[in-house]
Amino acid sequence: MASSVETLIRSTVTKGVTALADFNRKRLPPVDDHPFLTGIHTPMTGEETITELAVTGTIPPALDGQYLRIGPNPIAPDARSHHWFTGDGMVHGVALQGGRALWYRNRWIRSKQVAALRGVEPAPGPRHGSFDTVNTNVVGIAGRIWALVEAGSYPVELGAGLDEQAYNPFDGTLTGSFTAHPHFDPLTGENHAICYESTDPGRVRHVVVSAEGKVVRDEPIPVQHGPSIHDCAITARYVLVFDLPVTFSMKKLIAGHSFPYAWNPDHPARVGLMPRQGTADDIIWCDVDPCYVFHPCNAYDLPEGRVVVDVVAHESMFDRSTQGPDSIASSFERWTIDPAAHRVERRVVDASPQEFPRPDERRFGQTYRYAYTMALPEGRADQFLGSTKLYKHDLESGTRQVHDFGEGRYPGEFVFVPAHPEAGEDEGWLIGLVVNYPGETTDLVILDAQDFEGEPRASVRVPHRVPPGFHGNWIASA
Repeated sequence: MASSVETLIRSTVTKGVTALADFNRKRLPPVDDHPFLTGIHTPMTGEETITELAVTGTIPPALDGQYLRIGPNPIAPDARSHHWFTGDGMVHGVALQGGRALWYRNRWIRSKQVAALRGVEPAPGPRHGSFDTVNTNVVGIAGRIWALVEAGSYPVELGAGLDEQAYNPFDGTLTGSFTAHPHFDPLTGENHAICYESTDPGRVRHVVVSAEGKVVRDEPIPVQHGPSIHDCAITARYVLVFDLPVTFSMKKLIAGHSFPYAWNPDHPARVGLMPRQGTADDIIWCDVDPCYVFHPCNAYDLPEGRVVVDVVAHESMFDRSTQGPDSIASSFERWTIDPAAHRVERRVVDASPQEFPRPDERRFGQTYRYAYTMALPEGRADQFLGSTKLYKHDLESGTRQVHDFGEGRYPGEFVFVPAHPEAGEDEGWLIGLVVNYPGETTDLVILDAQDFEGEPRASVRVPHRVPPGFHGNWIASA
């Protein structure tokens, strides 16, 4: 715990660095065609409420709830310093009930900046730090809806219609930043997270949120260089900590760039196996070849003590661009972690570029068979899009199926929704948004997971382009 003197020194230094960054931001060269502010990424300019959306096909009657997706939608970005990851958050939702698409709504998260620019009241509730943008994930925890971001703001609790918003540190039990990716344990009802602060480069934290939606554990883990840890994974025994070579960059911050993280070849790549009730002293650190992982798919224990985790691994990240992801190559990989040898063995499952791996989340922390990913275009993708395909991986047979939406139709992340509580692992639907570009419309598409390459079960038309975002989830009605 920092002393009052340490806190004062850190606050003074932070204010000085912020002032220098603000000065240098105004001196950055102009940008005429920012890839994450133009084309398919052009932000929406208003909030919409559209009722009784047109449906092609048949929406499964069991789908009673909302598909929600969040991402950046900056109101007044400065293209010179803008990074895709820092744009003002906007939630998009489609409500389904009784085979009908009741409504589409999009709402900005009412941060102080959004409120000032739009002339509205900011969302109530306490803030954590000065940067209260929330733009990365939207999930259900303890029967409530939460918008999330890593390394900064408290979560924002959302009402079912998206208009009610409040910054809420899990009813006062969260004392620091949270994560964009809490991992739900279906066997305990807990959510596990690895959290970090950009202002505290020497520490990350293992945070557990109980089934009742309260923080019940906040365990510090010493690190170096301020690693960006976007996600984690769980097994029955461990929480996996991905300490990889993307770290805080004072150089980027002082230069005026809004996202101060960069590829750091001097930072050792490792994965930590932390016992779920252990301390930092109990972590088994295992070396891995340098790479970066935004998203693991799932992990589980092997009987003899090793751990399996499936990930999308990028050769490098944030090595060149100051505007967004700049991966040259990514692949879907199976990592086998040997705690005795302190080493990670990497095996490529599929060398095609891809991202956003999702399993049937009832299998989190357990053995599983199927993984679903979004294809990325071959080579460097300045807009992180350009492929029209989704992949379905059968990890038992080693096969892959492809669903191609066709020319000009670009899917985002899709989530698996089981057909009913006792459904088999592959028995259900895949749901996500597909942008028709340059047609300037969007579809909420429902695929039958067991007929992955077939025609969609249903498609709900949103009569405008929803800019590509980050993460979406199905939130069933109570």
